[in-house]
Amino acid sequence: MASLIGFTIVMRRRGYSGFGGNTVVRCRDGHLFTTIWIPGVSVKALRLGLARVQRCPVGEHWTIVKPVKDADLSADEKQFAAEHHDVRIP
Repeated sequence: MASLIGFTIVMRRRGYSGFGGNTVVRCRDGHLFTTIWIPGVSVKALRLGLARVQRCPVGEHWTIVKPVKDADLSADEKQFAAEHHDVRIP
């Protein structure tokens, strides 16, 4: 448990502010959306290290998603991602 908390803290310091909660992710097709990302826990996705296989609500397809640093997103991209959230319940 302590290692997961430590990982979350490290990732937040690296610019991934959503770790441990709502996180902006990008799928392999470039779609941005928000998902709940809790390190070490996945109910609706298959974990692959710092990536996950899950359903993209924008393109409506199964894909690999990765978190995106806040600094790499424009204000419009952040807004778009906030408006597109995957299913909250598995």
